Amino acid sequence: MATTSGSPFAYHVFLSFRGETRKTFADHLYTALVQAGFQTFRDNDSIERGKYLDLELSKAIKESRISIVVLSKNYASSTWCLNELVTILECNKSHGAAVLPVFYDVEPSEVRKREGSFEKAFERYENEVEAEGDHERRMELAKRVEGWKAALRQVADLTGMVLQNEADGYEDSKVAASFNVSVKY
Repeated sequence: MATTSGSPFAYHVFLSFRGETRKTFADHLYTALVQAGFQTFRDNDSIERGKYLDLELSKAIKESRISIVVLSKNYASSTWCLNELVTILECNKSHGAAVLPVFYDVEPSEVRKREGSFEKAFERYENEVEAEGDHERRMELAKRVEGWKAALRQVADLTGMVLQNEADGYEDSKVAASFNVSVKY
């Protein structure tokens, strides 16, 4: 997507989420944002076929005014999501892009302290570091894991939204109301 009117931003919103919310919360949020007129990047339909996914995602993050990060129970089980979060926070620091965390069916303290499913994911990563036989590779992995921990602490300290999984079937209307997506941009 080309930028417009000299703005470095191609998108209003970059939507970051773990696959488990793709057909529920993240889809409802994406739909509400698009219907409100926000140019929103979502990986499953915004990347052209044949493009390198990691390069395209990094470019989209850098070209977005705001990133909404949906932190769900299994978010930390994805190294892809964790790497994406590090990139989002780096862009926040270097380009001043806003970051809005959404704690979906998790509490900010679970994310910050890596409790529950976050703890289990990091136990796995730390075991992988310890099992690595090559010293240089072990140091690289350890550095990456520490970066993920720092990113989770940082995003958990941001003002965000805490939303519970809505099993009553009315999640889509609650998403629009929660985000007040009628806000003018």
